[in-house]
Amino acid sequence: MTLKTLPAAPEARPRAQVHCDLMPKALERWNPAIRAAADDDATTITMYDPIGMDWWTGEGVTAKRISAALRSIGERDVTVKINSPGGDVFEGLAIYNLLREHKGRVTVQVLGLAASAASFIAMAADEIQIARAGFLMIHNAWTCACGDRNDIRETADFLEKIDGTLADIYAARSGGKVGDIRSLMDVETWMGGTAAIDAGFADEFLASDAVKEDAKAAAPHQIAARRLDLVLAQQGMPRSERRALIQNLKEGMPGAAPAGTPSAAEASANVAIHFAGLQTAMSRFSAAAIK
Repeated sequence: MTLKTLPAAPEARPRAQVHCDLMPKALERWNPAIRAAADDDATTITMYDPIGMDWWTGEGVTAKRISAALRSIGERDVTVKINSPGGDVFEGLAIYNLLREHKGRVTVQVLGLAASAASFIAMAADEIQIARAGFLMIHNAWTCACGDRNDIRETADFLEKIDGTLADIYAARSGGKVGDIRSLMDVETWMGGTAAIDAGFADEFLASDAVKEDAKAAAPHQIAARRLDLVLAQQGMPRSERRALIQNLKEGMPGAAPAGTPSAAEASANVAIHFAGLQTAMSRFSAAAIK
């Protein structure tokens, strides 16, 4: 695969109020503990978080971060290691373009999951390697929208254009027909390692010893924070308000006067409990609203 044959992707956000966010199902199936077994070197870029801003870590996988890493690497070959549930489609398109335009050879290794935005980022590679137990997931752009019928209609038209761009990218990399790719996106398609290679979305398997699990990477409070963000998004809360709320929770319960200085373990446990409680409450509210 020559990168020059891949289509460039638009990065601009035509409507400020539209954000294509992380899918709940992708987050549920993501195991953040999966990491590369070998140590990273100066020409390795890791994508082990959601694409775009991650409210808990403060950054996530952003185009700014990837651009800085590529500048440091220069024109050397680069290896990109991915285990991500996806996220912001525009941030993903910007990262895709950065890798597509890199002068050196780009090798992507799908260690665990490359879902949604992470899946089309992977398409920018000269070579895509996937773990036998790894997964790629492709789907239509996903968002939460609110407004009158004109707002909803405009949002749907906008998402259709994004879907067309993504289908072009997948088709160019896999060799498939755009119409067939769009059908796969319509039904949200999950591909294991063998299926991804057979369909042209990956080139070969990773070595069996290339992947390990790091229990420290699966902190409960981080997972709870990401799930809470999704629940709040589904209720129509603007992104800025969600970010402010989660930041307050990260710093501790608002208005609570600490009786003493808790240990790091106690602080993490308390925050995890707050997140889990809010998530449960919001999930019940959502279910009640649907009924």
